[in-house]
Amino acid sequence: MPCEDVGTVVVDHPQTTYTHAVLRDIVAQGGSVVICGHDHQPAGVLIPLGSHCQIVQRTREQIEATLPTKKRIWQQLIQGKVSEASRVLEGLDSGKRLRALVRQVRSGDPTNVEARAAKLFWQSWLPNEVAFRRDHDGDEFNGLLNYGYAIIRALISCAIVSAGYTPAIGIHHHHRGNPFCLSDDLMEPLRPLVDGCVRGLFLAGHSEINRNTKTRLLGLLNLTTELGGEHGPLNVVVHRYVNQFGACLRGETKTLDYPKRATPWN
Repeated sequence: MPCEDVGTVVVDHPQTTYTHAVLRDIVAQGGSVVICGHDHQPAGVLIPLGSHCQIVQRTREQIEATLPTKKRIWQQLIQGKVSEASRVLEGLDSGKRLRALVRQVRSGDPTNVEARAAKLFWQSWLPNEVAFRRDHDGDEFNGLLNYGYAIIRALISCAIVSAGYTPAIGIHHHHRGNPFCLSDDLMEPLRPLVDGCVRGLFLAGHSEINRNTKTRLLGLLNLTTELGGEHGPLNVVVHRYVNQFGACLRGETKTLDYPKRATPWN
């Protein structure tokens, strides 16, 4: 398989071997490599760096972005996240309540609507008879969610670097030990893509990480999404998404759109 056709490689089997050349060529063509640990959860991500001719200017744009600009972008990211979460629960009362919360998100989300929406979403995410609590270190459903988030995070990180930006410089996330703060910012409205996929796996009778469920989650990279009236696979559309984020940083536009699932979940 030509390396230029590779978007993301997820290495899970403990006996996998690979050469320096294959890793070099994958990142040289803009791809990423996700390494999983003993628990089958992603433990590290290899992404391309330093290939953009305007990386210094792009980094300056991130550092010099004004607080009102960053707060406005964060507002739109959270509005998108809550809106897409409501689509996952379409037809349920909680879905309607989530849509109502979208209008309450203000610049910078000072009232933390995101947390209220998350509580409502996870309470209704699975049927009432299924006990579930979101736990970053949990297994089963939590493991599937973490696996899917890591794939989206790697995809976003590649697009960020390809556009000349630095993943570590976020607009809201800012933990000094996190090298992917901007990735975590921009993936917020894309998280419901994983949430909806894992929910669908449960409804189809799957709740554990195995070859079938990992294949389904990796399939999100080719999911048909819509951005600005145009359709395309997520791994292509996400680059336009990051470029639009850059336009917001530079003040060329105040509106940040994001890739949306082109078809309903139900």
